[in-house]
Amino acid sequence: MARIVLGVGASHSTLMNTHWDGVVHTDRARRFRDALDEARDAVAAARPDVAVVVGSNHFRGFWLDLIPAFTVGVGEVIGAGEAGTPKGPQRTDPAVARELAEALIERGTEVALSARLQIDHGQTHAIQYLLRDLDVPVVPLVVNVFAAPLPRPDRCVALGANLAEAVAALPDDLRVVVIASGGLSHQLPWPADWRDPQTADEEFLVEAWLNGRGEWERYDERRRAIITAARPVIFEGFDERFLADLQAGDLRRYASWTSADIQRAAGNGGQELRTWLIMAAALGFAPGRTLAYAAMPEWLTGMGVALIEPAGAGA
Repeated sequence: MARIVLGVGASHSTLMNTHWDGVVHTDRARRFRDALDEARDAVAAARPDVAVVVGSNHFRGFWLDLIPAFTVGVGEVIGAGEAGTPKGPQRTDPAVARELAEALIERGTEVALSARLQIDHGQTHAIQYLLRDLDVPVVPLVVNVFAAPLPRPDRCVALGANLAEAVAALPDDLRVVVIASGGLSHQLPWPADWRDPQTADEEFLVEAWLNGRGEWERYDERRRAIITAARPVIFEGFDERFLADLQAGDLRRYASWTSADIQRAAGNGGQELRTWLIMAAALGFAPGRTLAYAAMPEWLTGMGVALIEPAGAGA
């Protein structure tokens, strides 16, 4: 019987790749980078046969013409390659991906399927740093966290529980790692609601999100400039509480939150915490361990890394 052998939660930021030389809080940055290395070593020690990478998409693989709540890549998976992240075809296991998708649907989570899925740093940042040199096939699970209306947190928790059951139902004796990529708190310079842009920059972003399919590079220079010019907004107190709840096995309580609750507590980028809830639910909300937390204004984000082992794994 297949089983989940480890859960990992890790923040992502392409500014880590492109703006390292501009980092002022070097001790914090190194602490986060070292924690990614420690998490990568934990993944290696778990000897996974496949990694389910739960992440977001920043309008490079999904666009306003079609954004499902949840999507599983069941065929070819292509990294967009923005900002020094992995580019081109990624190693996959389509048979496992299709079995997981079918099992999720049977259990009541109607995931969309993509036989040719483009992923961006919402997934490839994790591949770059947590699966480095491991040659582990990935099953991407993309969560819509930016184009309102967003999937409810309780539905994300249900998805995580269904994912655990889907893994257990796989016919082969596989070892599965579940990686959550995204968060923690941050505020992106994006429109509060794509349906009601308020400034010229917001109008440009909505245009890019609507028309970028197949030519996202055409919009990327100005888009990048808008992001790098943003004022950092990080809610350190929330991040610390969230990680403390992860360590205590109490993340289930966020299932009752709304998108508005998350926005107030952790900014619009905090909507990515849905990926952590899915991962934690797949691990049965077992108590976890925080490897590092660093509030990084240079990267606009509260950067955290944590591990969750299945209940009873320590024994």
